[in-house]
Amino acid sequence: MTRVWDEFAAAVFDVVPPQVLLLVLLAVAGLTGALWYWYPAWVPTRLPRMPRLRMPRWRLPRWRRTRKPKAARKAKTKVEPVFAPTVVLPDGTLLADRLAAEGRYAEAIRQRLRDVVGDLTAAGVVAPLPGTTAAEVAAAAAVQRPAVAGPLTGATDLFSEIWYGNRPALPFHDERMRALTGDVRTRMRGVTS
Repeated sequence: MTRVWDEFAAAVFDVVPPQVLLLVLLAVAGLTGALWYWYPAWVPTRLPRMPRLRMPRWRLPRWRRTRKPKAARKAKTKVEPVFAPTVVLPDGTLLADRLAAEGRYAEAIRQRLRDVVGDLTAAGVVAPLPGTTAAEVAAAAAVQRPAVAGPLTGATDLFSEIWYGNRPALPFHDERMRALTGDVRTRMRGVTS
């Protein structure tokens, strides 16, 4: 066995230098280790199946119901408002005021904006859909009622700074939001009545 091994090693080293053979062996070992480490990712979860051969089936015609006219179908798909109007607690206080009293100013700012959007929805100014951003609601309201564009844009900017900018909300932020949302409501009453 040793003579066969010696002759094999001599024949290999005559063709491939030992340094190159060492690098090839290290590369194979590294590839084996990588495949072993990431084993589940490259192995298929199941083997492909051969399609089953089936005989054709004889099907009898079915009686189908006639479709309703498109106008009747569209009448059912009415957009429901997503936001509820101003949230009032059982003791008569606003939820936003209670959150601000507890020191949760960021949540109070969010609730004040929700209340204004609910009021805009109830007034028929906007019809927000799920996934609508605050800026999109402000843009839609500005088209319908240009008078509310300024304070509503300010309110949505403040909301975005606090919630998306990860800024800590302070009491003066809540007071500013209270003033902006009050201005939106005042301008809505001035336009609607």
